[in-house]
Amino acid sequence: MSRLHKLVPLLGGLLLSRGGRRVAGRHAGKLALATLAYEVWRNRREGAAPKARPQPRTRWSGRTPR
Repeated sequence: MSRLHKLVPLLGGLLLSRGGRRVAGRHAGKLALATLAYEVWRNRREGAAPKARPQPRTRWSGRTPR
């Protein structure tokens, strides 16, 4: 990713303060899960192109048509 993410300065400021480190340490799992969920949501939103439904394949039963 070439551009800085919008959350990087926010998280950096949070981790530089003493209270922020305490909160981040206490809720590290929740922060990681929230960050992952946000990334998945953002990637799905950016890549959400309408996909055409694949046409159903005709099945061949092995018998010759009459």
